[in-house]
Amino acid sequence: MDFFTAMRISSSGLTVQRTRMNVVSSNLANVDTTRTPEGGAYKPRHAVVAAIPVAQTFQEVLADKLHQQTAGAEVVTITTDQGPGRMVYNPTHPDANQDGYVEMPNISVVNEMVNMVTATRSYEANVSALQSLKAMAKNAFEIGG
Repeated sequence: MDFFTAMRISSSGLTVQRTRMNVVSSNLANVDTTRTPEGGAYKPRHAVVAAIPVAQTFQEVLADKLHQQTAGAEVVTITTDQGPGRMVYNPTHPDANQDGYVEMPNISVVNEMVNMVTATRSYEANVSALQSLKAMAKNAFEIGG
């Protein structure tokens, strides 16, 4: 694997983790949202991530087939949770039904914070990998020069 392939893999990871952080931030920002343009409570969103091949040239594809397959990551879609929201008794809320219950988003703040921390740590790991690659490339140029 050359430096550029490793950089493509790490940069795909950075993109995925940035998207995950944006989705989690949206979920946390709307934890109490009871009205949306679609109607009803906010529905939490989740990023679906898939492995993608990073090989671009014929030589890279051949090397992947002969030795090891390298893969980057990509957010293939962002799904919306279609499950029911939490029903909370609050008869004074403007969105309460005739029984006094309000549909709240089905968002667990604890789970979302765990997702945010793992996305942040993964992002930092990819940054570290890129910095290591940069240092290795710089050292290789110094040896050759």
